[in-house]
Amino acid sequence: MPSFFRHFLLALQFFTRIPVTGRLADWVGFSPAMLRASAAHFPGVGWVVGVLTAALLWALLVLLPPVPAAAWVAVVLSTVFGVWLTGAFHEDGLADLADGLGGSVQRERALEIMKDSRIGSYGAIALVLVLLTKVALLALLAQGSAWLAVVALFAAHVTSRTLPLFIIRTLPHVGDTAQSKSKPLADSLSTAGLLAGLLWWALAMALAWWCLPGAPWWAAVLGAVIGLAWMWRLLQRRLQGFTGDGLGATQQVAEVLFYLGLALAWPLLS
Repeated sequence: MPSFFRHFLLALQFFTRIPVTGRLADWVGFSPAMLRASAAHFPGVGWVVGVLTAALLWALLVLLPPVPAAAWVAVVLSTVFGVWLTGAFHEDGLADLADGLGGSVQRERALEIMKDSRIGSYGAIALVLVLLTKVALLALLAQGSAWLAVVALFAAHVTSRTLPLFIIRTLPHVGDTAQSKSKPLADSLSTAGLLAGLLWWALAMALAWWCLPGAPWWAAVLGAVIGLAWMWRLLQRRLQGFTGDGLGATQQVAEVLFYLGLALAWPLLS
């Protein structure tokens, strides 16, 4: 159990701006093996980010005037908060992957482009479109049911951080491992690590179902899984493996398709 919490706190420090300092940092400790093990708690980080952003969304929906535009304002501000909380970690990966794959059909050249800190046209377009789609879908859900949007935001953060574990598990790491921000994920995820991640996800979905038992969560998860399958195939075909940017892009795609699946299926039960 102490190792479980240490690995979780290390993941929280690595994937968010939440500080783990002082005596707590001394207790957590650090080693390359611990950093690799912390990947299993990627969905646990989704719990923290999801709860905080969902709480803000709910507060804004309650406090803002009851007009249609309130949903858009609340969703935009909660999205801004989520991006700040994670340091745009996943959005940066999406932009870099789009620049690399859009900039060259050659694998080595694409990997080289992805290392460039500057954002190109492909990255900018991908980032803008994904953020707009995410905001629009959440605003749509919020206008139909504020509580649905709040719970969906939480569940999407956890689900979209669970699915990249399957990429780590099944694809090799490619690129300059020594310099890569995904270096701690370069080794294949253990079975125990994958099960730990799935436990985080199962608890989150159980909570979502308890909050809204009538919601079509199956459609939301199906949408996210379709996003995973598409990203897995794209990374395998174009790069023959994954990079940290690929994992970030997978999280973003899975989150968007989680909302889309939910939005498409929700009217069927109304």
